[in-house]
Amino acid sequence: MSGNRPPNDPGYNGRTEPKLGDLDHLDKPRPSAEPSDGLPRMNVEPGYRRQTTPGKKKRKSPRGWWMPVLIVLLLAAIGGLWINQNRLRGLIPHTDFDDVLQRAQTALQQGHLDGTDGTSARELFEAARALQPDNDSARQGLNDVGRAEIARADAALQAGRLDEAGQALTNARELLGGGSDVDRLTQAIAKAQATTGQTGTLIAQAQQALSDGKLDGPDGAAALYQRVLAADSDNAVARHGLDQVGDALAAQIQKALDAKDVATATTGIDHLAAVLPNYAQLPTLRASLAALQTQASSTLTDAINQGNDALRAGRIAGDGDDTALAHFKAALAIDPDNPQAKAGLGQVAEALIVQANAAIDSGDTNQARQLLGQAAALSPKSADLVAARARLGQPEASSANDNDTTATTPSATLTPQQQVQVANMVQQAKLAAERGNIMSPPGDCAYDLYRGALAIDGNNQAALAGLQGLSGLVVRQFNQALSAGNLNKAGSLLDALDNLSPGDAGLLQSRQRLVDAWVDQAERQLDSGDRNNAAQSLEQGRKLMPNDQRVQQLTVRMQGGG
Repeated sequence: MSGNRPPNDPGYNGRTEPKLGDLDHLDKPRPSAEPSDGLPRMNVEPGYRRQTTPGKKKRKSPRGWWMPVLIVLLLAAIGGLWINQNRLRGLIPHTDFDDVLQRAQTALQQGHLDGTDGTSARELFEAARALQPDNDSARQGLNDVGRAEIARADAALQAGRLDEAGQALTNARELLGGGSDVDRLTQAIAKAQATTGQTGTLIAQAQQALSDGKLDGPDGAAALYQRVLAADSDNAVARHGLDQVGDALAAQIQKALDAKDVATATTGIDHLAAVLPNYAQLPTLRASLAALQTQASSTLTDAINQGNDALRAGRIAGDGDDTALAHFKAALAIDPDNPQAKAGLGQVAEALIVQANAAIDSGDTNQARQLLGQAAALSPKSADLVAARARLGQPEASSANDNDTTATTPSATLTPQQQVQVANMVQQAKLAAERGNIMSPPGDCAYDLYRGALAIDGNNQAALAGLQGLSGLVVRQFNQALSAGNLNKAGSLLDALDNLSPGDAGLLQSRQRLVDAWVDQAERQLDSGDRNNAAQSLEQGRKLMPNDQRVQQLTVRMQGGG
């Protein structure tokens, strides 16, 4: 092709033909001395370059910073979900609980407060509370039912329906545990009954209850005489009848004192003081109880100390009354709920299991079986007991088969199917333990699943390690539940630890911490006027340590109306 040609060229025909020029040097700058190829000059940059506006800096691509930021945010979100996983689980709807709670609220709004067919507000709120004992909505619902019963009693009293008012008042007292409204209505209903001529009927009912030995309860002689006196404080018959109730209670207390039954005598004196705080013989009975408590306390302390001495000396069990087993049993005969004596029996069981393992190591299987039998009588659910039995080859099944006498010793050689079954059971046990299902529900809890695995393969190391590691896991979960204020869960975990490791040295301290937590909660509830729930919380603490000083002090405070 021809290039640009001047017009005076002889061959010029008036048109210019296109020309490619030197393609090999197209992307290189041409020296000024290089001859022109006849094409218009152009600058070619590499493809990755972009034209920029003169005078402006080139904007950096955002890819250099947003990717690390995105990764950090993603990791933070994942971490937040992991840390708050328990709280997030709590946001998952509980269909059964929510349904029961909704039905309870509907029954309350409709005025269906109490009944026996399972459809009343009280029954439904109690069912909801059974599903979730720590749920505030269920607890508040029961309080609302109690307040509604107060309103119903007021309305029935104003309408002259005294029987209905009395029944509503009884329900309110059970739900609220007392209070100013309950006291006010008690007096008002009693006065109304006296005005309508029902005093004679109440006295007749009280005398019949006294003859039948029915002293306590809303229909007992004490309550009936007190209703008469609330309406007519000078009623001589009621006063004499209440004195007779005091005499009957005092006779029961004296019988318990003679039998050196400290627990029964203590309960009786507390009740007598609530019914007749000025009863003439009350100081004498208290003095007799204090003397008995001092004597029992000294004997109890001696028995526990002697039991610990026998443990250290190696006198674990056997014939005679100078063994650890004999001393701790003697302590429990004095105080059946004494936690130190119970812990002592657990230590005896653990010592017997240690001796049994030594017998297994030496090949004395008969001695091992005998020792494990004695340990089982003291701590039948000890994790170390299950492990020792697995070593010995004794049959060990889940709780569903505890009474199955046809169980056979596990085979030394497992089939492939049995190996898979054992592996699955161990995995399920681990998951159950992480969920906190340590000793329940039966058959699906970690304890039963590990036992089931060992019933098939007594030498399975994963099952043995998992079973014996349950105690440490329970301690951690107990501390978490206690810190979170989930006292019912902490209580069930403490029970599990008591079964799994009865000789654990930290059991007493953990029990005391839980008692203090229950009493703290009871005090807060009482201060807020929630006497019913305060009484229930106090009862939980009393079950754990009935002789705890704070439990006794709060009991006296509540009985005194404080």
